[in-house]
Amino acid sequence: MRDLMPDTVPATAPDSLRSVAEIRAQFPALARREQGLPVAFFDGPGGTQVPIEVVKAMSDYLLHHNANTHWDYPTSHETDAQLNAARVAVADLLNAAPDEVSFGNNMTTITFHVAHALGRQWAAGDEVIVTELDHHANVAPWRHMAKDRGMVVRTVRMDPRSGTLDWDDLRRAFTSRTRLLAIGAASNALGTVVDVAAATRLAHDAGALSFVDAVHYAAHGVIDVKAWDCDFLACSPYKFYGPHAGVLYGRRALVERLDLAKLEPAPDESQERLETGTQNHEGIVGVGAAVDFLASLDSTSGAASRRERLTRALAGLHARGDALVARLWNGLAAIDGVTLYGTTPGAGPRTPTVIFTVAGWTSTEVARALVPHGIYASNGDFYAVTVLERLGQLADGVVRAGCACYTTNEEVDRLVAAVAIIAAQHTPADR
Repeated sequence: MRDLMPDTVPATAPDSLRSVAEIRAQFPALARREQGLPVAFFDGPGGTQVPIEVVKAMSDYLLHHNANTHWDYPTSHETDAQLNAARVAVADLLNAAPDEVSFGNNMTTITFHVAHALGRQWAAGDEVIVTELDHHANVAPWRHMAKDRGMVVRTVRMDPRSGTLDWDDLRRAFTSRTRLLAIGAASNALGTVVDVAAATRLAHDAGALSFVDAVHYAAHGVIDVKAWDCDFLACSPYKFYGPHAGVLYGRRALVERLDLAKLEPAPDESQERLETGTQNHEGIVGVGAAVDFLASLDSTSGAASRRERLTRALAGLHARGDALVARLWNGLAAIDGVTLYGTTPGAGPRTPTVIFTVAGWTSTEVARALVPHGIYASNGDFYAVTVLERLGQLADGVVRAGCACYTTNEEVDRLVAAVAIIAAQHTPADR
């Protein structure tokens, strides 16, 4: 079985995608300069920059509508309406029903909460499957829950040469005791895209549930929880141009059966059952605005649903990202002393995220050396600890460069040129 980009993502960008120049005009952060140079933000996989309309929506809420929920006066009613509007917007992004969407601090916190609740339904000896390819936010919660419940965690291997999942090992991992498959839609380190629909079919055929980490994928491709048929899916809006928050899709019937830790009395509507305490209202409003921003990247005139605009825009961003990552990969691959990891662009589906090392330099030294060139890129293990371990880079980490909707060809070329200068110096002492 091959890893395939879902069928909802066409191979070429639609003509309706707004230009990079139009998109960049919406990000005040891009005016920042470093030693006289405009800053090129390649840190999107850890958190993208935020467009002005998202900030305006959050500011407007705090200045004019701020209140707690479910009380009988105007600003409380306005808060309820704005939170519901955000829930509807996220439902459009995921192709879900609004009452299947809930919010939290971040994907990690949400996953720990769901894992604890699901674990109450399972018994000692039951099994959960995780993968080596995943961010540990979709590994550690299940390991902790399994330890508490006396359960077994099976780990599916990745192929460190290609950076892809070992599908034969995944098939072998399922048994009659499997209760859940925890899998990522895309690797936050390698950019590898996984065929979530195929993985979910394997889980359901074994009588198990699927929990999808779509944090890295959400900014780069179309999510469709109906087509993927997953049971749970979590993502983080600060990876797709929103504020720091977390989002969960949960199949309604499953969420309603969860034995959740909650204060009493508390709202018991399915969309709020997983939300503990007062939420980050301004953040949730910002999440809705971030979804609208993504939809606005489709410039098609005439009537179209938000879901249709989102699908076109994200498909276009994916195709544009393919071109950027090929340019970046090919440029870095031509530099002596640079080692790249993962799937070569064109050889398999991926996001526009690249990790690399430079001979004679630590990843921290490379990241610091890029700053005078006006380039911000992250380094380390990015909580993809097992991936880095399998690549033999856990001790020092790697440099990660991710392209976002505002990334230009010039910025990619500037990054490549800066890495070439660094690599030619051989060691930091040569500077």
